[in-house]
Amino acid sequence: MEDGSVSYGFKNIFITMFATFFFFKLLIKVFLALLTHFYIVKGNRKEAARIAEEIFGEISDCWADRSPLHEAAAQGRLLALKTLIAQGVNVNLVTINRVSSLHEACLGGHVACAKALLENGAHVNGVTVHGATPLFNACCSGSAACVNVLLEFGAKAQLEVHLASPIHEAVKRGNRECMEILLANNVNIDQEVPHLGTPLYVACTYQRLDCVKKLLELGPPALSQLCRLCVRKCLGRNCHKIIHKLYLPDPLEKFLLYQ
Repeated sequence: MEDGSVSYGFKNIFITMFATFFFFKLLIKVFLALLTHFYIVKGNRKEAARIAEEIFGEISDCWADRSPLHEAAAQGRLLALKTLIAQGVNVNLVTINRVSSLHEACLGGHVACAKALLENGAHVNGVTVHGATPLFNACCSGSAACVNVLLEFGAKAQLEVHLASPIHEAVKRGNRECMEILLANNVNIDQEVPHLGTPLYVACTYQRLDCVKKLLELGPPALSQLCRLCVRKCLGRNCHKIIHKLYLPDPLEKFLLYQ
């Protein structure tokens, strides 16, 4: 009976110790979170990011590393965003990963927020640590409206090879309208990206049939066209006379004569 009482007493002690430890750890996290919020309000976002890293164990775009402007842009809250801008908030604030409010607006497809940021001086070609631009994010979300607005404000449609390619992302996700806008702005249809290939290759890989058809339509000559050019070149300048003497099937003869 006494052994049972002792065992029960030890059990209660362990439970109490565990509960105390858990509560203490929770209290520390709450304190650090409040401290982080204080730093964000005061504008010291680097310190906020450092504290966030201690809390979460890694550097990330968590809420502690984002300004209220980031949140407004990400959620498409235009009135809140304009209010913050009117209060003097820097539209080019970035997270530890170099993500701007414009990146967030474009990723969410919030064209009104994106336009408001651009009109107030947001960097249209800002690049994150992962090589993504606002245009890339717009193609990711499939927002043709955002793509158009970004291009109007000077976004680069054709980027360096080491940066994330907007047209490849648009094709990958089957966002044909975004792809067509980029192609209309002189993006190289045969742009090849390491580990991805050309836009056509990506479209085939992800089975984006609409994109495949359009890329083939706008792309380089098909194999049949190359064969026709080769035959006509071999026959020389009088090919249109010689073709009749080859006794080819009627459809093939008409094809070679562009009929």
